[in-house]
Amino acid sequence: MVNKRTPIIAGNWKMNKTPKEARELAQALVPLVAGVKDREVVLAPPFTALSAVAEAINKTNIALAAQNLHWEDKGAFTGEISAEMLLDSGCRYVIIGHSERRQYFGETDETVNKRTRKALSKGLRAIICVGETLAEREASKVNEIIGRQLAGGLAGVTAADMQSVVIAYEPVWAIGTGKTATPEQANDVHHFIREQIKALYGPETAGALRIQYGGSVTPENVSTLMAMSDIDGALVGGASLKPESFAALVKFT
Repeated sequence: MVNKRTPIIAGNWKMNKTPKEARELAQALVPLVAGVKDREVVLAPPFTALSAVAEAINKTNIALAAQNLHWEDKGAFTGEISAEMLLDSGCRYVIIGHSERRQYFGETDETVNKRTRKALSKGLRAIICVGETLAEREASKVNEIIGRQLAGGLAGVTAADMQSVVIAYEPVWAIGTGKTATPEQANDVHHFIREQIKALYGPETAGALRIQYGGSVTPENVSTLMAMSDIDGALVGGASLKPESFAALVKFT
């Protein structure tokens, strides 16, 4: 069967760029990717820069994402941000459960699930991150860890909801390290993820699901990764902070 899934390339800017810097970066990127029509382009700046980037990409082919959200609508949650706030800032997507959130800020499969369900209930599309540490890979626990993260993170999420879900596979050991899973290693895990989704939701949902790879993706390695049967995009960190390099990723051939 021919893969009809639209590739999705998302830039996670993490804790980088002031609003002014973010606006300039987005403005520089817009003309570089303006002609791209057969793939989706997403930018995820810091919260403080969401409005500035939304303005810069207005009426373009670039969608806006946030890097996190809280599962409550409002209240005494100092330092958090709600789905309504993200929507009002122009967001269409939100990244949930990034390994840095799990590693440094106590994110669990349960909180990933609560954030995911809130995002979907409000009409946001969720990019849900899963991935194993180096120790877990060396202990041959990749499938066990990924399976647990998927089952926990998607508990209570319906097949209809899954139309608004993207899964991002990010091996923790490859994030920001310059190390990249081989295309075959990455595709094996992507195939496992698709099989897990098939078991949970059936073949139609699994076949339509887009699964991104993240972890030191560069213009030099993106094409070999994207040539794999089950890799449908990239969640890009450092390489998304320079307009030329991110545009090159978007325009992979």
